[in-house]
Amino acid sequence: MSADYEADVLSRPRALLAIVGVAALALLIRVVSLGTRISHWDEGRVAYWVLRYHETGTFSYRPIIHGPFLPIVNDYLLAVLPATDFTVRLPVALVGAILPLSAWLFREHLRRDEVVALALFLALNPLLVYYSRFMRNDVLVAAFSFIALGFVVRAYDTGRLAYLIPAGVSFATGAAAKENYVVYLLCFLGAAFLVFDHRLLARTSAGDSTRAIFFTEIPESIAHRLQTRGDGSLGTGALRYAAGIFAGLAAFAVVFVFFYAPRPDLWNAFGNPAALPGVIEAGSVGAVEEMVDSWLGGGHQSHEYLPYLKDFLETFVYGAPVLIVFALVGIVTDRYGVVTGRIRWLVAFATYWGVVSIFGYPLATDIQAPWVVVHAVVPLAIPAAVGAAFVFRSGYEAFDAGDTVGIGLAALVLVASVGGVAAANVDYWNASTEEDKEILQWAQPENSLKGTLADVERVAATNEGDDVLLYGTHPPGGDEVHFYVENESNPLGGPSWHSRLPLPWYFEAGDVQHTSSPPDAGVENATADAPPVVVAYEWDRDELESELDGYVVRQHAFKLWNEDIVVFIDEDALEAANQTQG
Repeated sequence: MSADYEADVLSRPRALLAIVGVAALALLIRVVSLGTRISHWDEGRVAYWVLRYHETGTFSYRPIIHGPFLPIVNDYLLAVLPATDFTVRLPVALVGAILPLSAWLFREHLRRDEVVALALFLALNPLLVYYSRFMRNDVLVAAFSFIALGFVVRAYDTGRLAYLIPAGVSFATGAAAKENYVVYLLCFLGAAFLVFDHRLLARTSAGDSTRAIFFTEIPESIAHRLQTRGDGSLGTGALRYAAGIFAGLAAFAVVFVFFYAPRPDLWNAFGNPAALPGVIEAGSVGAVEEMVDSWLGGGHQSHEYLPYLKDFLETFVYGAPVLIVFALVGIVTDRYGVVTGRIRWLVAFATYWGVVSIFGYPLATDIQAPWVVVHAVVPLAIPAAVGAAFVFRSGYEAFDAGDTVGIGLAALVLVASVGGVAAANVDYWNASTEEDKEILQWAQPENSLKGTLADVERVAATNEGDDVLLYGTHPPGGDEVHFYVENESNPLGGPSWHSRLPLPWYFEAGDVQHTSSPPDAGVENATADAPPVVVAYEWDRDELESELDGYVVRQHAFKLWNEDIVVFIDEDALEAANQTQG
């Protein structure tokens, strides 16, 4: 590579400016039409509880909906923004847009073109884009954990232990997003051990003494760092290091308790200091105990491994093919010192972390869900950045040397990669159909249902009394109860509230009054005095059509496959609502 390339094209200011530009692009991609896709089953579940917390002011950690980050943050957003899909997804989109900026934290271990490439992968990978536009916790915990790692690396690189404070804040925020922050911690420790072991084996294979490394070199290196930090004093340096680590841990603890402490108990404790210890315990030890009981002792991982691994790999291949190819290139080129003449520990660290995530998450996760793949995409973005920069640099060198074949090959690879990423992002943008099932999770309704729900909300705005009847039913050949809830004022008061999702979120946000009928009520009794909207499963469509004269019926996929619902809307009520509301 020519010397002028590094100095002129990718100077530090230009590299930083490029990363900021990438982050701005990431933000644009994530917020445009953010509320267009209808909520997934899981989004609707969490959004409903977010809205209930906002309305009641009462919230406590419930492991089944994961960490409290989304309810707490969205509560503040709902104070200034309307209750819409856009609003509740916005925190995830913003964090996903910030993630590319974290590439700058690793600048001491990556070349400038590699840092920019890392930002691009974090900004544009189709899986990260899609699930940054999705109100779920996986992008949050992945982003905050990656950022926390970056601050720890900066603390190590510079000796400025103040970096441990934002590291603690970031990791605690990730912990507030989802319980698998523990998995991230284990991956960090395991990858660090493997890197250390790798370097130790390289040294001993070259003839260095293990005893000398452990008992002379390492202690001397630690002592030197302490003395440097302590202005020549070993004791002062040790105290300063201890203070820095304590500050990082304290920052973690404060943020962790802030999110996990129950509401309104946390705010009440400021007026009653005697209650503060109990609140702190509930937001720390109590929360950890609940997490352990639910996710480690609850049997969520009791499933066959190979189907989950197959599902994981399928999503990985469809959602990150460009990243996979460049990661392989980066791993090989860095492993054999093609770029720098040595193995870089950060690249090896990220490779170990990413590979363990690929084979570990199918074991750790409780359902087959494509969003878990982001936990492998984020670490492998580092070797992918190395590989992409290597190809780009090779093309530049070929251009510098007038090598038309080299230019053509590099250009072909890069253009195909850019085109592949762009095409995938366009395809998956607001996808909600079976055609994209490798990237989407099964419990995703089709987008056309959202227009129907908008009509339901318009009808409800001009209607008195109950607006919607949810027609209780049994699935064909089964005895489970769907749609019917005995006590509508208590969403957990019946056996089938979850079969309605994501409808409860839209009904609650749109102030739609609803009731339900028991499956054994009979169609004539259930519809005798039907409200202007009736929602039922597709298998009950025929018997309802004969009873609901004057209703228009619309059928929508309620899941990606094998589950449809029908929405009956009184034509006169809809026409009147449309005329009233313009």
